[in-house]
Amino acid sequence: MKAKTVLPAVAMTAVSMVLTLAVVVMWLGTAVPWPVALVVGLGIDGGWLATLAYERRLASQGDHSHVVTGVGWCFGMLAAGVLVTHALTAGSSAGAWLAVAWLPIAAKALWLVHGLWERTALTPAALDAIRGIQQTARDEAAVARARLRAEASSEETRLAAVTGAGARVARVQAKTAQTLAGAWSTLETARAGEETSRALASVTASVTPGVTPRWELPVWGPMEPVAALPPGGPALTDEALDALVDEIRHSEEPALSYREMAARFRAAGHSASEVRLRAAWKRVVA
Repeated sequence: MKAKTVLPAVAMTAVSMVLTLAVVVMWLGTAVPWPVALVVGLGIDGGWLATLAYERRLASQGDHSHVVTGVGWCFGMLAAGVLVTHALTAGSSAGAWLAVAWLPIAAKALWLVHGLWERTALTPAALDAIRGIQQTARDEAAVARARLRAEASSEETRLAAVTGAGARVARVQAKTAQTLAGAWSTLETARAGEETSRALASVTASVTPGVTPRWELPVWGPMEPVAALPPGGPALTDEALDALVDEIRHSEEPALSYREMAARFRAAGHSASEVRLRAAWKRVVA
């Protein structure tokens, strides 16, 4: 892994040093003897190489010097300046020389990248541990997502079932209430009819002599049974019946209704048909 960053930096440094030396020899060789030009070129490359070597030594020790780094960049800028100056005075080949004038700066940048890589590099054991931690975290996240999806699906199914059951119960209750309301309406209509009580009284009297029918709407809740009348009791006259009905009706304030009066009348043990009792009630009320 180290070779992936150090080899490009070394190659770029070597190319830039060769180009710098060649340009200095060609450029200064016309003005001074070529050994002098060679010394100048080697001096630039040597200074650059020395500062680079010192930087690498400090980096291997875990240290860093801004002064050495600044001197190294100065040598890199000097080499780049030599290449740019030569390119500007090269005439027809100026474009080609300008195309390679950035190589010294690029070499310094590659060494900077290599230094950053070294400061952040980890051992294989640490990398394996990090990969294991990341894989464990991914596994736990996947399991948590699957658990949440399963819980959401089961909750959705449960809510759908509960909602469906509730809707069915509501429909049954509504239908039952409608049927019960119809039955109560029918009973009320039958009870309020003109001939209902008379017909029931006549039918009951012919089938079971001496039994007075009790025709009232059913009451929700417990009821106290009415005591049976003693057989063979004397029948009340209309005057006595009217007086008894009036007395029971005005036994409380305000006056009792017909149903309450009739219940108390029969609870007291008196006997009278429904037709006669209603007729007495109408006479008393009128």
